[in-house]
Amino acid sequence: MEKGCKYGTHRVIEPKGVLPQAAQKICNDMNIYSNEILIDVQALNIDSASFTQLEQEANGDIEKIKAKILEIVSERGKMQNPVTGSGGMLIGTIAQIGEDLQGRDLKVGDKIASLVSLSLTPLKIEEITDIKCEIDRVEVRAKAILFESGIYAKLPDDMTENLALAALDVAGAPAQAAKLVKPGQSVLVLGAAGKSGMLCCYESMKRVGPTGRVIAMVRKEEQARKLLDWGLCHKAIISDAQKPVDVLNKTLDANNGKEVDISISCVNIPNTEMSCILPVKDEGIVYFFSMATSFTKAALGAEGIGKDVNMIIGNGYTKDHAEITLAELRESETLRKIFEELYV
Repeated sequence: MEKGCKYGTHRVIEPKGVLPQAAQKICNDMNIYSNEILIDVQALNIDSASFTQLEQEANGDIEKIKAKILEIVSERGKMQNPVTGSGGMLIGTIAQIGEDLQGRDLKVGDKIASLVSLSLTPLKIEEITDIKCEIDRVEVRAKAILFESGIYAKLPDDMTENLALAALDVAGAPAQAAKLVKPGQSVLVLGAAGKSGMLCCYESMKRVGPTGRVIAMVRKEEQARKLLDWGLCHKAIISDAQKPVDVLNKTLDANNGKEVDISISCVNIPNTEMSCILPVKDEGIVYFFSMATSFTKAALGAEGIGKDVNMIIGNGYTKDHAEITLAELRESETLRKIFEELYV
């Protein structure tokens, strides 16, 4: 077998010289190089911002969503939404391992979840068999390539595949929260009723301890009530993340008139940057996990209101993020039950 670049640049068709994620088109020939892994794919979990955009463009028409996904993959060789730039992740079975990677802890037949974005993953779809809009999942008969640098998680034995996939899809968010949140801090989680939002709320509640405060921002009264009943936050506010002044005022009311130490953006719509920045105190932290974020708007917006905050890009990877996220489902019976009811 011929050996390729560990980062996948050998599959870039255009423009030459960039990495696969930045490429407009990559080669999705499923004949693997010696340092690649071939996967039989059974499902794609499309990034929430991407799926929301696809669904809106198609006016909820399932067949139109299918057609658009097939069009994107045909044109690009990967599933990268041209509007949001984001992808998602996949679940599948190891079909072939290149000779240079034989020493890894993988064998043919292992079931894995990819922990690298579909926006850089060579993908060839034979058929879309179903789309589950409520959980952003696309069931397929397809094949994909994992590069030598690609990260993955073997699916655990103590939970269903769908449950593990639901959590691993957003594993970067709660793991980053575990690193960022400290005892006694106040934390605002925007988009707290979604998968990443609930996991970040749970992890933040663990980290702030008895002297801290976690505030969940949601759009509906029922969502606020449930998060409070489940013990995933101390306070819940109802607002629109595209209305920053309203978010600010309600956050101040929920935090004894004080700005928060940290905000975490888990929303899946654009134009929410200032709702994340405005309620945070100077030298506080704004963590943008949302792929709908415009970092130009965030940077210029913070400058425009004179906010000296540390803004963190939502890297979907941090050390041990899969283990941290799956551990949350193991240690919290409540959280596991919620995910089983909503996402399995």
